[in-house]
Amino acid sequence: MAATPKIELKSVHKSFGPKTVLDGVNLRVRPGESLVVIGGSGTGKSVMLKCILGLMYPDKGKIFIDGEDTTRISGRAREQAMRKFGMLFQGAALFDSLPVWENVAFGLIRGRKLRRGEAKDIAMDKLAKVGLSEDVAMLSPAELSGGMQKRVGLARAIAADPEIIFFDEPTTGLDPIMADVINELIVDSVRDLGATTLSITHDMASARKIADHIAMLYKGHIIWSGPAEDIDQTGNEYVDQFIHGRAEGPIQMEVRRP
Repeated sequence: MAATPKIELKSVHKSFGPKTVLDGVNLRVRPGESLVVIGGSGTGKSVMLKCILGLMYPDKGKIFIDGEDTTRISGRAREQAMRKFGMLFQGAALFDSLPVWENVAFGLIRGRKLRRGEAKDIAMDKLAKVGLSEDVAMLSPAELSGGMQKRVGLARAIAADPEIIFFDEPTTGLDPIMADVINELIVDSVRDLGATTLSITHDMASARKIADHIAMLYKGHIIWSGPAEDIDQTGNEYVDQFIHGRAEGPIQMEVRRP
C-alpha cells in the first residue's frame, strides 16, 4: 500500500476577478521527497504555495496534509498544521529590528513559547549548520550580504526541525556561486532533518540541484511532472522551451514594443 502523501492538492482552483490563476491543480508530494515546481513569473506558483499554507483559500478543490483536509481549517487546527511547516521566503523576510539570532529564534519564542535562553541556543546551533559564526548572530540583518541573509532565512526555516519545508525562489538575487552554496545548504539541511520539501523556482540550476521530482505549472495547470533526471527528455515542448530559456516556442511572452 502506497504511503499517504505528505502534501496533496486535488483539483485546486483560484481566481482573482476574471483572472484564473490556478485551474484545477493536482499535485502530490511523498514523505521525504523534494518536489520542485517550476514555471515562469505569474504562472501561479506563489498563489499555490499560499493556498497550501492557508494564507489564501482556494475557490474550489481540496488540500491535504498527511491525509488531513486542511483546505479551510482555522484556529487551533490551523495552528497545529502550521507547526509542521518551515519556510524560506523569497527575500529572506528578516526583521530589521531584531538581531540575527532572534530572527532565527522568532518562531521558537513567539510560537513555541520557548525561553529566550533555550531558543537562543537552538538558533546558534542552526546558524552553525548553515555556516554562520557566533559573531554574525549579534548583527542586524542590514549588516549582512544577500547570501548571508538567505542563510539566516534557512536557519530560521529549520529552527523547529519541521516535517515540511517550503522554499520560495531560494536563489533569487544571488550570484551563481552563492546560489550554488545555498542549494548545497538546502540539500544538506533537508537530508539531516529527513524533511519533505516543496520548492517553487524558475531557476533551473537550483531545481536540478535540490529536486527529486519536478513539476511544471503553466496557465494554472501542472503540464508535466516526473523524476528530476527526466527533465531533459519530457517530450513536452513547453517544458523544453522553459528549461532551455528559449524565446521561440509555444510559450509566448507579452512584450510591448515602442
